[in-house]
Amino acid sequence: MSVSKQPIIFCDFDGTITNSDNIVAIMKHFSPPGYEKIMNEVVGGQRSIRDGVGKMFALLPSSQKQEIVDYVMSTAGIREGFSDFLALVHRHQVPFYVTSGGIDFFLKPLLAPFDIAEDHIFCNGSDFSGEYIQIVWTHPCDEHCQNDCGMCKTTVMRQFSPDQYERILIGDSLTDFEGAKIADLVYSRSVLTDKCVELGVDHVPFHTFHDIISDFGQRIGAIHS
Repeated sequence: MSVSKQPIIFCDFDGTITNSDNIVAIMKHFSPPGYEKIMNEVVGGQRSIRDGVGKMFALLPSSQKQEIVDYVMSTAGIREGFSDFLALVHRHQVPFYVTSGGIDFFLKPLLAPFDIAEDHIFCNGSDFSGEYIQIVWTHPCDEHCQNDCGMCKTTVMRQFSPDQYERILIGDSLTDFEGAKIADLVYSRSVLTDKCVELGVDHVPFHTFHDIISDFGQRIGAIHS
């Protein structure tokens, strides 16, 4: 870890901070007709994430908002050690950003107990004014990304110059891989670990946030000693 740059953390939400992917869980539980074909097309790369997620939520009535929130709050689960990891980064004054392709109406209630500043949470918005749920894309891809991400993680990361910041990414899935390629340090689990191995991107595998605390605590401690 560089002593001349400010470490900054970009952390995925679904399957990283939480124990499971909440969009997948919502679709499987509420099972609106037609969602499986759209989901398979997203996984298979025939649809972009923005297009697929937007069309899947548009299958759900706006009237189910609270039912969806209640379901996620009761099933998602926060990954072990997350609160301790936040305490570590706060203690060392390391900026921490949530960068998520998730949706605000279920993401923010789950994060509410952790006192993360509103402007440090990047996710998609939502509109319940119509008959069906509409996703609001408040953080689209910039001119450097052609993946039609929806909430574009690399666009957020590029707002912090690599000349000034040591960019650290924490994630678990293919949606984190473009960010992993431009990060200085990657903490990975699940599919992201497989993809990093396949394409030769340096990474530190983790299962819980205690694993990250063990590695990152040594790195940041070496700088401040």
